[in-house]
Amino acid sequence: METEIIVYGTTWCGDSRRARRILDENQIPYLWVDIDSDSEGRKFVEQVNKGYRSVPTIVFPDGTILVEPSSSELKEKLGLS
Repeated sequence: METEIIVYGTTWCGDSRRARRILDENQIPYLWVDIDSDSEGRKFVEQVNKGYRSVPTIVFPDGTILVEPSSSELKEKLGLS
């Protein structure tokens, strides 16, 4: 079981940048995996999303996964107001 949040995304995706900004602004540590340069990360995202490269795909320490969450969905999951 992972002990930190893993964010799978791409540098050019606005939703990936937004999710990272929320984590950064709230000083929440996470591991960033750029699926454009990490083939294992890309395979994982495609497996989770039925062949699609849906990003961000965010994996939490409790095993839950959010795919392309809105800002409010991500903040709620993180326990932020």
